[in-house]
Amino acid sequence: MMKPPRIALIHATPLAVSPINDSFKNLWPQAICQNLLDDSLSVDLARDGELTEAMIKRFLNLTHYTLSAGADAILFTCSAFGVAIEACAKESNVPVLKPNEAMFDEALSLARTDKKLKVALLVTFNPSIASMSEELNQMAKAKAIDLDLVTAHVPDAMQHLANGDAQKHHDLIAQTAAQLPPCDVILLAQFSMAAAKQTVSEKLKNSNLPVLSSPVCAVQALQKALGFDTHIDHTH
Repeated sequence: MMKPPRIALIHATPLAVSPINDSFKNLWPQAICQNLLDDSLSVDLARDGELTEAMIKRFLNLTHYTLSAGADAILFTCSAFGVAIEACAKESNVPVLKPNEAMFDEALSLARTDKKLKVALLVTFNPSIASMSEELNQMAKAKAIDLDLVTAHVPDAMQHLANGDAQKHHDLIAQTAAQLPPCDVILLAQFSMAAAKQTVSEKLKNSNLPVLSSPVCAVQALQKALGFDTHIDHTH
C-alpha cells in the first residue's frame, strides 16, 4: 500500500484555501495537504503592476521550505505568478503544477477535429489575465490548436467573496458568463471562483456549455503525476 502523499499548497490569497482543500477532501482524502499562505503577494503584485525579482525570490523561498518539509508535489493556487512558478519548478525535484495548467490541458482536449477551439476565460483578479492568456496560448500552440481566446474580468466579485457574500460573487460571475460571445468552453480562472461553477452552469443551462474550474482538474492531475491515477470525470 502506497503511503499518503504530502501535497504542498502555496497560496497568495486566503480565498483560494478552501476551494482546493475541499476538492482534495472530495477527490483525494488520503492526501496530506500542507497549506502555506503569503497574502501580501497578491497585494504587492496589484500595487507594482508586474512580477518583480523580489517576488520571485519569495516564491523560491516558499518552495524550498515545502521541499524541506517533505513535499511530494507542489501546487500553486494563484493564477498571476506564472514566471515565478516556472522558476520554482526548475529548482524542484518533485512535480510542480501551475494553478490552471491541468484545467487548460482539459480545455484544449475539447478542440474540434479541425483543431479549432474558442475559449472564454473569466477572472476576478485582473492582473492574472496577461500571464494566463500567454500560458494558454503557448499550450495551444504546442498542440497545434487554433485558439480563439476571449477574456473577461468580473469586477467587485472577489471583494464580495472576501466580505462573506459568496452568492453575490457567484451571481456576478454568472451574469458575466451569460454575456460572453459564443464559445466552446468557459474557464473559471481563480481557485476562489470554483464554488461559482454551479451558479454559472444554471445560468447557462440551455447551452450545455462545459464550465471548468481549476481545483478539480488540478487534484486529478496530481493524482496522475504521483501514480494514484483514478477515473477522470470530464463532465465536471
